[in-house]
Amino acid sequence: MLGLGVSIEVYIKEIPVCYAKSQQVLDDIWQKMNPKVVIHLGIAPGTKGITLEQTGKNHCYKDRDVCGLYPGNHCCIEGGPERLDSIVDMRFLSKQLKTMGFDVIYSRDAGRYLCDFVYYYSLYHGRGKAALIHVPATGSLSGSDRLVSQLQTIIQVLLQQLGTVLDMRDAQRKKKIHENSSDIH
Repeated sequence: MLGLGVSIEVYIKEIPVCYAKSQQVLDDIWQKMNPKVVIHLGIAPGTKGITLEQTGKNHCYKDRDVCGLYPGNHCCIEGGPERLDSIVDMRFLSKQLKTMGFDVIYSRDAGRYLCDFVYYYSLYHGRGKAALIHVPATGSLSGSDRLVSQLQTIIQVLLQQLGTVLDMRDAQRKKKIHENSSDIH
């Protein structure tokens, strides 16, 4: 993607504001594309800044979507954990970005509507390899040039952190495989 300064393949998918249809799009992403990470961008009316969401919630989806429906049992994944966190440390990311002059907000409550639902669904199917960034609907950041510029930097820093986390996990996995193979001999 132009402007990110890293060599990655980026696919952009619009997710409908409909619980069932959003699950179909996400299933397609996670099953067919097998991404290293999925970064969701959502609009949060009433917020004044960019919000970095840490946690997705599984229950209490009582507001109807644009199709007039809500998920069965007001739940995202039957039998799933109450909440899931991204492997991206959004608190650390927000602190990093603040030192760079960004006015970002760290959050553990994505709102119990479609953004939260989609985020939890991705966290569940991607084993934590998802992120949700809420952007304000109006205000000083709503100008596309400023918002795009800030999102480019935020995503670059997020990907750097994610690369470090994935490298550490890969090293731990290789060490465990090596230890297990040493036990066999």
